[in-house]
Amino acid sequence: MHSHISLLTDYGTNDEFVGVMKSVIADMAPHVRITDLTHGVPAFDVRAGSLALARAIQYVPAGIVIAVVDPGVGSSRRAIAIEVAGGQGILLGPDNGLLTSAAAMAGGAERAFELSNIELHLSAPGTTFAGRDVFAPVAAFLCNGGPLEEVGREIDTASVMPGLVPIPTDATHETFGAGLKCEVTWVDAFGNCQLNAGPEDVQALGAVLRIVIDEEVRSARVVSHFAEIEGGAVGAVVDSYGMLALAVDRGSAAAELRLQAGDAVAIYAGESGVSTSSVTLRTKQ
Repeated sequence: MHSHISLLTDYGTNDEFVGVMKSVIADMAPHVRITDLTHGVPAFDVRAGSLALARAIQYVPAGIVIAVVDPGVGSSRRAIAIEVAGGQGILLGPDNGLLTSAAAMAGGAERAFELSNIELHLSAPGTTFAGRDVFAPVAAFLCNGGPLEEVGREIDTASVMPGLVPIPTDATHETFGAGLKCEVTWVDAFGNCQLNAGPEDVQALGAVLRIVIDEEVRSARVVSHFAEIEGGAVGAVVDSYGMLALAVDRGSAAAELRLQAGDAVAIYAGESGVSTSSVTLRTKQ
């Protein structure tokens, strides 16, 4: 019997959606504790939700996770449950790539089920609030000791839509040589720009990196914390999730570099004496 449910949605907190979901759970399984991971995922942004859940999953208590970023709600997309960690965790959400990366971070999907047993769902006048009508009551059912096998038909874990987390790729520059093509996966509230690369990915490039964004070149020293970054300079910090993030001490790297999630960033070996001011590459005439 599970006693904890974690929630991640793009519902926001201005409307009653989150409160209604929690009310359904509290009414059906009053013993359950509920943790809000976030309800601030950008609307309809499955990729951002997937990344947020993947970052959080290693810290989530054993139990049920309900993740809802579901632009296809009410359509033929499947609602699914993914079992991980020998049954200690069950992820509930739409089959649109939202859950897959988190399942991989938790050791991999062991079993998967489509939530096709409509007897466990709430009767509703429409089909557009699966968080309330499908995921919340199914989570409460599982927390009350209901067997996972009763939520619906078992499906092949390989049939679940793959995750949306990008991986870095090799890059070659005519001047700077071999490097890495990365992507900004997340810009946090402080303007730090997390990349889809860890320190081991750039270790061979040295302690000072050349950061190329479009035609602009910056130098960034790899550091372990923000205070190591010289005033006004851009640094490459190993962040709290072990990933490389472009940062400015007490400032916003996103504003300084004009970056947002999804933007491309190329990284090459730098030189310790390279200026931290921006340089624009001129294309050949």
